[in-house]
Amino acid sequence: MAADATAAVPEPDPVAGALRRKRLLMAALALIAVLCTGIAIGLMLRVPLQDSSAAPNAVDVGFCQDMSIHHTQAVQMSAFEFAGGSDPDVKRLAYDIMTTQANQAGRMQGWLQQWNKPVAAVGGYMGWMTVPMSGHDMSGMSGTGTHPVPRMPGMASDAEMEQLQKLTGPAQDTLFLQLMLRHHQGGLPMITDATDHADTDVVRSLAASMAKTQAGEMQTMTQMLTQRGAAPLPMN
Repeated sequence: MAADATAAVPEPDPVAGALRRKRLLMAALALIAVLCTGIAIGLMLRVPLQDSSAAPNAVDVGFCQDMSIHHTQAVQMSAFEFAGGSDPDVKRLAYDIMTTQANQAGRMQGWLQQWNKPVAAVGGYMGWMTVPMSGHDMSGMSGTGTHPVPRMPGMASDAEMEQLQKLTGPAQDTLFLQLMLRHHQGGLPMITDATDHADTDVVRSLAASMAKTQAGEMQTMTQMLTQRGAAPLPMN
């Protein structure tokens, strides 16, 4: 007897799909962790600072500490998109951000260890900046610096990170673009400050490279959001 051609096609197993996505995400995060650790160790053991005669100032140290944390969230967001997004162009952008910023974070952490400085500041962020950020509460400046703040601009909240991780497909693509665009915009003043006021050549060079790369990425993300009929998020 011939099989019924009208028989319903079985629905995809949502549990299997979720497990597959989790495996992809864990693999991506594991790769990132190995990459960051390897780069930092390589810097400490084999690659001397290009300008060993220049001692790092507060901007060099503070920028490496805070931007490493800023980059870490960008890497996490990119891993979520790379694992669950649907648009090849957005996933390709996420992969580029994930690998580039993991590399940069590893370098900055390596320099901090070479300088015998903590890998993270205590008591808040951005107290090292020489100028206050327009539109943010950076009041109470003392000398050439600012008071630390509890949260860096552009950072996604815990709720936003959870939402991005749970979404899939076009909805995740759009939210990723919105969160990452805001993330880049929030970090730009720190990058500019480091480019202008860091004492070491390696930090100034890295910050200038970040500024160039992220300017192009911001333009791309803005265009992608326009194509989707979605608006950028306001700065937080």
